[in-house]
Amino acid sequence: MVKAYPLCGVNLFGAAKQLKFIGIDFGWTSQPSGLCGLEWRDRQLHLVELTRLGAIADILAWVDQFLPANRPGGIAVDAPTLIPNETGMRLPDRLAHKHFGKYHAGCYPANRSLPFAERVLQLGSNLEARGFHHAPDIHPQQTQRFQIEVFPHPAMIHLFGLSRILKYKKGRVAERRSELIRLRDYLLTVLPSLEPALHLSSLPAIPTKGTALKVVEDQLDSIICAYVAAHWWYWGIEKNWVLGDRSSGYIIVPAP
Repeated sequence: MVKAYPLCGVNLFGAAKQLKFIGIDFGWTSQPSGLCGLEWRDRQLHLVELTRLGAIADILAWVDQFLPANRPGGIAVDAPTLIPNETGMRLPDRLAHKHFGKYHAGCYPANRSLPFAERVLQLGSNLEARGFHHAPDIHPQQTQRFQIEVFPHPAMIHLFGLSRILKYKKGRVAERRSELIRLRDYLLTVLPSLEPALHLSSLPAIPTKGTALKVVEDQLDSIICAYVAAHWWYWGIEKNWVLGDRSSGYIIVPAP
């Protein structure tokens, strides 16, 4: 189901001044993952770290360094870290197709029989062991440690007011590069104007080679993930959709 309810949390800007948010554009199989670290200070978000790592152990070491034990913060992962179904399609996957299929933003269906399942579930379990509890429900603007599943394409549809996804995943290098340039421009011009605002002084340039293009693609996707984590913390279900639930799996999407 898609949930959207009034804000019910307590504004704790002072207590949350050291809050950090992580975005993980996770490599579902063996490919590297884009990682973004944001920090909440002076009532806005700041980009602190942007990188790309391969092994889960390296990703977790980076998480431990950026958000040590008992430090509050949120993590948004572009991967199905909850997969209760052995076959078929999860509830959030069906809902993503229902609401975002017309934008070409339906997500890849997940079940436990697929090759990537063990790897993505391992990441979610390792984050839970570090105190990042799954949070398909949240009290906004309170200090806590949480993780959520996100999907950048639907998030961009709503955040940027797009009529279709930015098609930088497939196609000729020149076409992908053009779409990545559009994404970079949206990040620099739109996110600083939203609430919460993300202050971005610069971002990586968009390269011309395919391999280098994939590196920047993963990093820019991780910024979207981290921003959705912060948006979820800031607004909760007042200005976010919850596709699914804790038992079926869920995806958090900023409301249009």
